[in-house]
Amino acid sequence: MKINGNEIRPGNVIEHNGSLWAAVKTNAVKPGKGGAFNQVELKNLLDGTKLNERFRASETVERVRLEQKDFQFLYEQGDMLVFMDNENYEQLELQQDFVGDRAAFLQDGMMVTVELYEDKPIGISLPDQVVLAIVEADPVVKGQTAASSYKPAVMENGVRVMVPPFIESGERILVDTNEITYIRRAD
Repeated sequence: MKINGNEIRPGNVIEHNGSLWAAVKTNAVKPGKGGAFNQVELKNLLDGTKLNERFRASETVERVRLEQKDFQFLYEQGDMLVFMDNENYEQLELQQDFVGDRAAFLQDGMMVTVELYEDKPIGISLPDQVVLAIVEADPVVKGQTAASSYKPAVMENGVRVMVPPFIESGERILVDTNEITYIRRAD
């Protein structure tokens, strides 16, 4: 689907210079002299490089629709992560670095959304929040309430997170997988 250069918004995926790019930031600029343009920060979905590009309103770009499919995480095999398509039970193997640091939050049976372009995976999104147990929490230091009273703790997946002083080892907490931050105690 063709769109004008001034219609590009953050989150749009476009085809540009023979590759796939996601718009990260956009800024409509109307200079005193000359025509208006859209200053767009693009991130390459295939190799991760960034690019700043100007698109005039008269230019058209190809907007790409990505197919989003739900997959279930099965297991880790070496540095590969194995997912299963729940519709046809086909398995998909992705490199651990494709998922990145958030791979630590994958749990058996967890549902994830994989973005595909021409049946090639180019992005993955995990649930925004997961419940994890605390395996190690520092003891509370009395009288330390003047400053931020959060303390470091280690979750069952080995990731460190800052938690309030009342959280003890063995408790289950809700964690934001994007920011890797404590949200609240799990119910």
